[in-house]
Amino acid sequence: MRPLYYEMLLQFKDGKELCVNDVIEMLKPQYSGFKMLKFAAMQEAVMSAEKNGLLDESRFDLDENGQLRVYYKVNDYGVQMMNSYIK
Repeated sequence: MRPLYYEMLLQFKDGKELCVNDVIEMLKPQYSGFKMLKFAAMQEAVMSAEKNGLLDESRFDLDENGQLRVYYKVNDYGVQMMNSYIK
């Protein structure tokens, strides 16, 4: 099993546009028992990837509860880094 952070990054690799909730749902089958698979921790991980240049914010909207959702998409540098470091 890969580290959760690596697996989170790989969810974006094929160019999908995802928000934090999307990533959590995709990772639940394998990582449901992990403490970091909570919204705040996963949001911090996604935002860190964005600040490190691996992901770009792509759009914003409001969910059904009126909460802001930020969507992210991998950029060329992010794909290059994933290909180099995550086998």
